[in-house]
Order: sequence, then structure tokens, then C-alpha cells
Amino acid sequence: MKKNPEEINIADNPLYHDTWKLLKKYRDVVWSLELSVQQVRNRFEIEYGSSIEDFLESVYVAGIDLSDRSIEHHAKCIERSHRMLKLLDTSIDLLRTKHKNGESYYWLLYYSFLSPQQLRNVEEIIENLRPHIRDISFRTYYRRRREAIDALSSILWGYTSKDSIAILEQFFPEDKDVGEQ
Repeated sequence: MKKNPEEINIADNPLYHDTWKLLKKYRDVVWSLELSVQQVRNRFEIEYGSSIEDFLESVYVAGIDLSDRSIEHHAKCIERSHRMLKLLDTSIDLLRTKHKNGESYYWLLYYSFLSPQQLRNVEEIIENLRPHIRDISFRTYYRRRREAIDALSSILWGYTSKDSIAILEQFFPEDKDVGEQ
């Protein structure tokens, strides 16, 4: 049975990505990842009397298969989380260095989501943004934060066809029929 378009939840789409949720959880993910890595390191040192690096080197030299062990599963989960954080960090760096509003978008995202310590409220965020963004108000903050998240989403997840057409029309205004082909 096919669902009515109004009944379809966008989050059910496998192509849906929620950059807002990702940014809101960024500090927690970084904390959990660092804690997990430290716990695995401590566990290795207690159980095997050596560092992870030394242990893994000896395992590979000996040809031991760790695929059925919980430590292997835990290490793979940490690696996936680490890759996602690296993707996010690389995307933020690209936004900062290449987007026309990149520097101000970076600082908006940094003080709103990425700084190690969460600021208490929007007033404190705006106060920290003043050296980076002139004449910032509450309205400007919320509008520009949305723009920054949208720009980051485009880098992380790619452009939609609508976005691509808009970009092409921006650079080739005489070819307005580009999107109609």
C-alpha cells in the first residue's frame, strides 16, 4: 500500500540526513569517542600488559584472528565514529576555507555546537561572536546559523538537484532553461 505524500516522514527516507541533530550531538559524540578509546586502551593495558599498538602489532605478526572478539567489535564501532567525526571536521574546514561566508559560518557553528565547552545561552554565544561578526543581533544569529547549517549540509551530504540548478543559474543566468531540460 502506497502512502499519501503528506503522510511520509522525511526521516524515514534512507537518503535523509539531519545535520542539525548531528551538530547538537557533536560534543557528546566527541566525549563518548574519547572515553571509549581511553577505556579500550586501559582494558588492553590491564589484560595484555601492553599498549594497543604493541598488542595489535604482535597479533598481526602472529596471524591471530580477532574477528569473533568483543574487543574487535568495540574497536570497529570506535573507528566508524572516528570516521564520521573526521568527515564532519573536514567538511567544516572546507566550509571555513572555501565558502564565501565561511569564516563567519565557522564561528557560528563553533560557538553554537563545536566548542569543547557548551556556552550557557544565546547571549553568551553572541557575545563570543562579536569579534568575528560585526553587528550581530539575535535575528541575525538565528538566520545565519540556519544558513551555516544548510551550507554544511550541502558539503556533508551533497547538493540536491534543486540546489544544483540554482547554482548553475547563478553562474549562467542567460541559460535559464538549464533546469527545464
